[in-house]
Amino acid sequence: MKSFHLFLALGLATAVAGQASASEAIIKKARCVACHAVDKKLVGPAYRDVATKYRGDPDALAHLSAKVRNGGSGVWGDIPMIPHPADKISDEDLKSAVQWVLSLQ
Repeated sequence: MKSFHLFLALGLATAVAGQASASEAIIKKARCVACHAVDKKLVGPAYRDVATKYRGDPDALAHLSAKVRNGGSGVWGDIPMIPHPADKISDEDLKSAVQWVLSLQ
C-alpha cells in the first residue's frame, strides 16, 4: 500500500511539473518574458509579485485573464500593458499561463 501511495504522489508531482513547464513555454511563446520575469520587475511586475497581490482573490483568474487579453495600465505603474488578442494567445493558453503565474509562491 505504501508503494502505491508513493507511486501516486510521484505521478501527481510529475503532472504538476509538466503543467508548469507547459505554462512557462506558453509564456515564452507569447513573448510575455519581454516585459515580465518570475522574480524581478522588468517593464511589468514580477510574476511572483502578481501572485502575491492576488493570492486569495477568487476573481483573480478572470480579472487577470481579461487584463492580459485587453491590456491596461495603472495597477503596477504608468506603463501600459498591450492587449494580447486571441490570434496571439488562445483562451486555453491564456488561462494556463495565468494559472501558472497565480500558483507561484
